[in-house]
Amino acid sequence: MPVARSPLHGRTAVVTGAARGLGEAMARELCRRGARVALLGREERTLARVRDGLRGVSECWEVDVTDERGMARAADGIRARFGPPSVVIANAGVAEGGPFAEADLDVWRRVVEVNLVGSAVTARTFLADLLETRGYFLQVASLASIGAAPMMSAYCASKAGVESFAHALQAEVAHQHVGVGIAYINWTDTDMVRDADAHPVLRELRGHMPAPARKVYPVSYVAGRLVTAVERRRPSVYMPRWLRYTQLVRAAMPPVVTRLSRRELPRLAAREPFTATGLLGAGGRADQAAGADAPPG
Repeated sequence: MPVARSPLHGRTAVVTGAARGLGEAMARELCRRGARVALLGREERTLARVRDGLRGVSECWEVDVTDERGMARAADGIRARFGPPSVVIANAGVAEGGPFAEADLDVWRRVVEVNLVGSAVTARTFLADLLETRGYFLQVASLASIGAAPMMSAYCASKAGVESFAHALQAEVAHQHVGVGIAYINWTDTDMVRDADAHPVLRELRGHMPAPARKVYPVSYVAGRLVTAVERRRPSVYMPRWLRYTQLVRAAMPPVVTRLSRRELPRLAAREPFTATGLLGAGGRADQAAGADAPPG
């Protein structure tokens, strides 16, 4: 019996933050299902390594998702190489941890700019293409969109923002036959999460979550679930599935987190002082290095 061909076969898909982690894994899965994949990210050499390892048609463009002109140039290149995309996945993201009172505001601002503003720039850059192709935009969000956590203020603020942005866009373009989905994901085995776990306070805070909520999932498994949601043009996807039930109790989550933090944070502070982490993960460090090398203005 012949195997059904994926609805993504022959379509052009754009993935931001594709140099590693979940972005790389989604690019692999999209290629496996027959899509032509445009890889976007800050690190040309790492993107090229990903491209060269894919079994399928792909190309990479080095670009900062917050740079409107750079994204426009990348989009022109994608259209010339593959035609207008019908799938766009806003995956690029960075994180930092530590007390807000001690945060480097440039780093804090960068997290919000990449995660929220970068997602909006991505959507704006390709929206005309998605209108033409009646395509689908997937916004990668997080459990942090639903319930905020101490020591992760920039990440939580940005992910709550992308959820709200995606809901607004979803309603705005539904009548134009463009699908918008939100991916709510929990702990995924990426270098960002591994880097967070290297900081005792962040590791301890995760350890106080209920057992299902602190489980770390393989990146390939999460990518497979998200690409299936793209195939089916889902308005939302939860990874793991039980995460959708947190929507029913989200109003109760802040007081619960506050009560736990009131008890645990003094104990953790007595063992080890809280310090700012800077941008987490290899992608965060590369982003910071690229920013430092950029010309002023």
